[in-house]
Amino acid sequence: MTHESNSPHPPRTPRTPGPRLTVAVLGPGGVGGLLAALLSRAGHRVLCLSGEETARTLRTGGIQVRSTAYGDFTAPVEADTTLREPVDACLITVKATALDAALTRIPPAALGDALLVPFLNGVEHPALLRARYAEDRVAPSVIRVESTRVAPGLVEHTSPFAEIDLTGAKVPRPRLDALAEALTAAGPTARVLEDETTALWAKMSFLAPLALLTTRYALPLGEARTRHREELASLLAETAAVSRACGAPVDPAQALARYDAFPPAMKSSMQRDAEAGRPLELDAIGGALLRAADRHGVPVPVTARIVRELRAAAR
Repeated sequence: MTHESNSPHPPRTPRTPGPRLTVAVLGPGGVGGLLAALLSRAGHRVLCLSGEETARTLRTGGIQVRSTAYGDFTAPVEADTTLREPVDACLITVKATALDAALTRIPPAALGDALLVPFLNGVEHPALLRARYAEDRVAPSVIRVESTRVAPGLVEHTSPFAEIDLTGAKVPRPRLDALAEALTAAGPTARVLEDETTALWAKMSFLAPLALLTTRYALPLGEARTRHREELASLLAETAAVSRACGAPVDPAQALARYDAFPPAMKSSMQRDAEAGRPLELDAIGGALLRAADRHGVPVPVTARIVRELRAAAR
């Protein structure tokens, strides 16, 4: 998910690092590539998992980052197509549409005792991961950042921040604290939250209306929030009702105020995928929202219609 801010910040340099970690990054794209490069620059051993062509590029040239927040730099990383050794943590930074295929790169036996930290949109992936890997090592987490892979090994980080919420209902707290400390020392602001459900639904409640509306009408946020404001308000209210039913109260008025504060040219990642002809995370976002609404008996007519129209357009 992307959060926007216009406040300028000077380039940040990493703090004095704590213990050196070995971190795998599954999917070194915009988010994964940025985190991989920052952790490497901070002195941690980083292993990127990707296709052979990307792995070859990363092995030879590392990851180049262009960032107003963290400066422009190149960081060396190791790269492979499959995890072949134990690590301290494995960050999953692929899109939901690529998750099933990407997980073949991290065999459970190779993962060992590592934390598995998915930064995915939606709320259903934790159950999938816990069915495949150790339940007490899956740490569903949230990142707020705008970062794009321009080419293999080249990342442009355009937001003046990167903020991370680590969670994990069954994960030993010291493991989460150690990872949060390493990430914060490397640059991003990372914190550990107790309530996994609240963290995931806070993101879902903010992301779903934005993604669905901008993609449905192929409009940037400024035009969408003006021309389709009634639908936007309905989407926010319906999503908030589902979130409350799932045990995570959110304030739709607060979300609308944040939308209004964002630059009018902002586009959602789903909208950008649609423009580029890439697969949409429609099922992970809209589909998951409808399934949760159905389970709890929450009426969501506007959401259902827009998801239906987007599915028809995708076909």
